[in-house]
Amino acid sequence: MLRTPLRAPFRALSTATRSSLKIGLIPADGIGKEVIPAAQKAIEALGSDIPKPEFVPLLAGFEYFTRHGEALPEETVSALKECDCALFGAVSSPSRRVTGYSSPIVALRKILDLYANIRPVISVAANPADKPDVDLVVVRENTECLYVKQETITTTENGREARATRLITERASRRIGKMAFELALDRPRKHVTIIHKSNVLSITDGLFRETVRAVPQLPEVNGRFDGITIAEQLVDSAVYRLFREPQIYDVMVAPNLYGDIISDAAAALVGSLGLVPSINAGDDFVMGEPVHGSAPDIAGQGIANPIASIRSAALMLRRLGYAKGADRLDKAVDEVIREGRVLTPDLGGHAKTTEVLDEILKRI
Repeated sequence: MLRTPLRAPFRALSTATRSSLKIGLIPADGIGKEVIPAAQKAIEALGSDIPKPEFVPLLAGFEYFTRHGEALPEETVSALKECDCALFGAVSSPSRRVTGYSSPIVALRKILDLYANIRPVISVAANPADKPDVDLVVVRENTECLYVKQETITTTENGREARATRLITERASRRIGKMAFELALDRPRKHVTIIHKSNVLSITDGLFRETVRAVPQLPEVNGRFDGITIAEQLVDSAVYRLFREPQIYDVMVAPNLYGDIISDAAAALVGSLGLVPSINAGDDFVMGEPVHGSAPDIAGQGIANPIASIRSAALMLRRLGYAKGADRLDKAVDEVIREGRVLTPDLGGHAKTTEVLDEILKRI
């Protein structure tokens, strides 16, 4: 189970004085069309704790691509640039190669410079006064690594040969390192674990490791991170220890691919991907995104778990400076989880998406 008391130690974006809040909504594919409307209703229930929300429905995704030949229309990008923030549902990126298709969420992270994907994984204790068994945050670099999608395939005497370019830059590593240390600064343990595989990838992962380790010594930091302890873990052993002893982790900072894998694995510790939220954060924009995928096996059945999308809305609002509204969303979700009476099938229950949402709305 999961609770998200994550406060935003980084600079809140300059929306807290507005009379209205313009929120882009991109359900995209599969269950995104079911959980994003749930998050919208949860936000609407907050009333005066946030500026009056104005929702802007936007299109993107693989299903849109199959109809129109593009996954991310320019109209969506232009509209987002006029929004204060956004919520993204899920995308059904195929595992096979589809000519002309590229993931819209990967593209949006680059276009809007949402360089940090922040994924808290925190268990809900049976008693609110107890500490959670799992309490960690995965801070995933969001713009490079293998996700630059520079791949080639050629034919040689040995058959087809495929290659992919992996990009790690000092600038991106420094930015994500700063974000990780800022988050750690506001947490009780004040501990950062750098995830890498530099024993094999000594140049790319080596640069990531060295750059993040050097963040506390940067002149502009001016000693603010001196009280934070730093550890390192090879990515394969990190996954092993994540399942064996998750309590050793506080803030885990990783390159793009490793962060993606680790955060999905961590979701197993708290019961379901349907519980784990995230935000894609930059210096000027934030986009909430549940960690789960489009779940085509249950899409349209009305049994998708709306909690991750509502948690993501809470993280988004917290990043914008609306902590009171975010706290109300998290508290309502906590109560529904603890009660355990109305839960979707991924958590062992039998409730519909709308039934879980109704229970949460009652408590908001």
